[in-house]
Amino acid sequence: MKVAIFSTCVVDLMFPNVGKAMVEVLERFGCETCFPTQQICCGQPTYNSGYRKDSQKVFHNEVDALLGADADYIVGPAGSCVAMLRGYQELLKDDPDYADKAVELANKTYEFSQFLYRILGVRNAGAQLAAVATYHRSCHMTRLLGEKTAPYKLLAEVKDLKMVPLPHVENCCGFGGTFSVKQPEISKQMVDEKVNDIMSTQATVLISADPSCLMNIAGRFSRRNEKIKIMHIAEVLNHNVDPSRIRFTDQPANV
Repeated sequence: MKVAIFSTCVVDLMFPNVGKAMVEVLERFGCETCFPTQQICCGQPTYNSGYRKDSQKVFHNEVDALLGADADYIVGPAGSCVAMLRGYQELLKDDPDYADKAVELANKTYEFSQFLYRILGVRNAGAQLAAVATYHRSCHMTRLLGEKTAPYKLLAEVKDLKMVPLPHVENCCGFGGTFSVKQPEISKQMVDEKVNDIMSTQATVLISADPSCLMNIAGRFSRRNEKIKIMHIAEVLNHNVDPSRIRFTDQPANV
């Protein structure tokens, strides 16, 4: 199948290695990937800041760019940004030129781990990582996409990786895009709580499916002179892969 890569701003600017890992994993499982160069931001920062009308041009651009790839699916490395793309079907429902296109976009767009688990039917990606890790569950991925299963199932099969539950896993890390800029003191208290919970697990690696959260949490760790290795789930699933360990299910889980 052909997969269009939705890279997201944060991956483009801060974590290009995450995009590279995502593409390598997808291609390992037989996907033909392409990168629509017209894509920009999904429009979430401006929309959430109240610039709803001004964000329409950004929405239109993303729809045209990603659907223009004529791919079977669109896959992105961030639950938050993918949730925004899926949200276009509601935001553009009264747009005569884009309403139907927005529905088409939503129906073929998936977050990376969700796509592996629910569409490709991957159960074991063949990865190996000798570490003690904990997983940060991002807000938009769980509350808007409703995906609480795929990352945990895939990480559970990584050889030599010990996953430790994160206390208060339902709590936000305090990033929230522009929220962390407009409400820095509140955001700082939230991310401090998250850092404290992570440290309580004694994990040496923090994993997430949302690069923005990783950026925020890693920044707070640095400012507190605390150390932890951060890894996006795509990097974990692309680490020390032994193809003989790869396993699929005959019946992929329904979304």
